[in-house]
Amino acid sequence: MKGTAFATVKKLLISLKKYGFLMVLSIVLAAAYVILSLYVPILFGDAIDNIVEGNVALSEVIYFLIKAGIVSGLAALMQWVMNIVNNRITFETVRDIRDTAFKRIEALPLKYIDSHAHGDLVSRVIADVDQLADGLLLGFSHFFTGIVTIVATLVFMLTISWKITLIAVVLTPLSLFVARFVSKSTYNLFKEQSKIRGSQTALIDEMIGSAKVVKAYNYTKRSHNRFESVNNELQRVSTKAIFLSSLVNPSTRFINSIVYAAVGLSGAFSVVSGTVSVGGLTCILSYANQYTKPFNEISGVITELQNALACAARIFELIEAEEQPNDLGNEDLSDISGNVALENVYFSYTPERPLIQDFNLNVKAGQRIAIVGPTGCGKTTLINLLMRFYDVNSGKISVEGKDIRDVTRKSLRQGYGMVLQETWLKSGTIRENIKMGDLNASDDDMIAAAKASHAHSFIKRLPQGYDTVIGEDGGSLSAGQKQLLCITRVMLTKPPMLILDEATSSIDTKTEIRVQRAFEKLMEGKTSFIVAHRLSTIMSADVILVMKDGNIIEQGTHYELLKKGGFYSNLYNSQFAH
Repeated sequence: MKGTAFATVKKLLISLKKYGFLMVLSIVLAAAYVILSLYVPILFGDAIDNIVEGNVALSEVIYFLIKAGIVSGLAALMQWVMNIVNNRITFETVRDIRDTAFKRIEALPLKYIDSHAHGDLVSRVIADVDQLADGLLLGFSHFFTGIVTIVATLVFMLTISWKITLIAVVLTPLSLFVARFVSKSTYNLFKEQSKIRGSQTALIDEMIGSAKVVKAYNYTKRSHNRFESVNNELQRVSTKAIFLSSLVNPSTRFINSIVYAAVGLSGAFSVVSGTVSVGGLTCILSYANQYTKPFNEISGVITELQNALACAARIFELIEAEEQPNDLGNEDLSDISGNVALENVYFSYTPERPLIQDFNLNVKAGQRIAIVGPTGCGKTTLINLLMRFYDVNSGKISVEGKDIRDVTRKSLRQGYGMVLQETWLKSGTIRENIKMGDLNASDDDMIAAAKASHAHSFIKRLPQGYDTVIGEDGGSLSAGQKQLLCITRVMLTKPPMLILDEATSSIDTKTEIRVQRAFEKLMEGKTSFIVAHRLSTIMSADVILVMKDGNIIEQGTHYELLKKGGFYSNLYNSQFAH
């Protein structure tokens, strides 16, 4: 724990380094505030000494009181400016960390995103950073001020009586030992709390995203039970962490009360012996109270920082996750005709479960390659490899004779147009969703693409037509309408290569026939990879690849494969046999 916490603190300090000037300014303001605050008891002590001597020097008393008021006002001003500086340091640092975390998410390979609950990633960037902000703000507000207060009060107390000061110095470290003992126990608990909170956010995200499925399959009760289980675990860990951390304040207050009593008792004897004046005793008691107060605040800060550091550790774990290899030095893929080759490709998501093994394929420009096979045979995985969402474990995939690992991802993906069974839509207008692939496209080109995909008619029936705002993932549009928008987007970009993965699965039969005609026109002269379960949609393909367990077991045209009477023939007959 100690090493982890120390490493996290070191990373935080690196994040704060760019705000070094503001941190120095904060320390200077804290010192000014503390010194001015500690000067006030001296002024009150002088005023008291002008009262207890027997003759009340009213003018002197008023002078010291006015002076104390001015000094108190200046101290308040220093504190106000210091808080402004601390707020700026904290929230600019938090902004930087969030920005870095979001950029890292965008740079992470899909393998990382797929292997982590999306809600947990959201929790790290939102909730954990908020907890870190609270800890940093509390730290800046009390830590610097507390340290300066302790040092300054000791100096002021030494000028009055070194013996009484020694009593305070000997007793106060006890409160730090108590705080250190508790903080050791709370760090791991706060880290577990952050982890469980991430799991809870992930569950909520999953249930909201799958609300229709939850209701359709009467999963509501089981969903609530899962949430209740996570919620109870969060309550258990949080209660334990908060209970342990709450022991610090009363423990340190008890020790500080002992210090105050010891200082008061020794000070009283000093007054009786004549070594300290009554005004001096008043100053010492005030300083003793101010000297012990930071120990309470710092101990509270330490426990709060345990929570902040636990959250920071999760954030830095995300920020430091290994990003996908960058394209620095890679050339752009240009003049794409559509020649694609896969040579001795091996790939698996996990080492213990082989998927694609020794896969070879040579596609000429303009060919239509249909990929069929049972669920889990590797069809969608092949698409992921072609788009370089994942890299091959060994072997090579090349486009126009160039290894796709040696070209930029942007230029490679610009060469493909994708329409999947899963629709890709964002919150925004219909226009924004269609033009996502080509922001510079004209409205005339957009409408022409919509007409070609047979989406124009339903778009015109919407309240604001192309300016109708849809929610995340298409909002209230039907599955078929969402898919037509995705098809329109591809038709607008006119890429040299196409990937169609069950592209018409959510469209009615009549519209499907029209869209297939549009696709026929779109695929003219373009290399096309078509993944389909409905074999009627791929009968015109130049080559049909039949995959099973990551391997090509049959290859040929529709009629050639039927004549073979093999796996494809059985698959086709199972769909069309009467």
